[in-house]
Amino acid sequence: MRTIGLEEHFVTEELAGYGAGTATIAEPHVWAEMSRRLLDLTGARLERMDAAGLDVQVLSLNSPGLQAEPDAATAVSRATAVNDLLAATIEAHPTRFAGFAALPLQDPQAAAKELERSVTQLGLRGALVNAHTQGRYLDDPELRVVWEYAAGLDVPLYLHPANGVDAADVLSGHPELIGPMWSWGTDTASHALRLIFSGVFDDFPEAKLLLGHMGEALPFVLWRLDSRWDFHAHHGIELARGRPSEYLRHNLYITTSGVCSAAPLLCSLLALGSDHILFGTDYPFEEMDVATEFLRTAPISEADRAKIAHGNAERLLRL
Repeated sequence: MRTIGLEEHFVTEELAGYGAGTATIAEPHVWAEMSRRLLDLTGARLERMDAAGLDVQVLSLNSPGLQAEPDAATAVSRATAVNDLLAATIEAHPTRFAGFAALPLQDPQAAAKELERSVTQLGLRGALVNAHTQGRYLDDPELRVVWEYAAGLDVPLYLHPANGVDAADVLSGHPELIGPMWSWGTDTASHALRLIFSGVFDDFPEAKLLLGHMGEALPFVLWRLDSRWDFHAHHGIELARGRPSEYLRHNLYITTSGVCSAAPLLCSLLALGSDHILFGTDYPFEEMDVATEFLRTAPISEADRAKIAHGNAERLLRL
């Protein structure tokens, strides 16, 4: 069975410094190993893919990536360079790699044009955005142009976590809760909900949003989102589709990255349907062989397994 992973990270020497904030979350020896693996695009990575039975990685720049760059012009030039490098890597290994572009969202018009160039000229399959860009989220009106281009090109935007602008007061005194163990998931789920309530998916009904980590827990709260939307004051907001879950079932696609557990997978299948779930390993932060073994042995139908392993990625990304 062909297996395609959609959340597969890398970094370059030039851009590695952007990950300094993430480095503070991990144990030092763990981060040193992760950094070594991130910088290795084709050596041990391919060996690990072969050993795990992972046929294709859709590569993307590691968090926080270009979103951490404060200067717009620098972000634009570095996006061009890293996307060119990614395209060259894919060209050298066309059966093993595909890629998501990095976007300089500090300059929305330039980001839209870079998405277009990356898809139409470089053959990349969409873009991955690491959380906010200097405090600006993807529902910002100035970023509608990026959604316009993504919808027009029929490619997804993958929203990946990173450190937030600030930390919620409830986390004060508990730094262990800041990062991928907890706060990144709640931040990213909230970011996705902003897109619904700000009208992004009403403006672009066929836009496609990808979330990793089994949907950052959103598949588990669809009923309550709808119930409380009926209860809450709407503050002048009305949804064309009526309820939040309708957008999550229509515009949202999720990957299994970083969640190798049957219970959340079964819940996600019931909540979103098998056409909206794709495979990912979250390499190098999780082990490829653990993820592929989970996919092979999960208590799901063979038809659903094939969709998650490769069919949905082939359709969504035209692989």
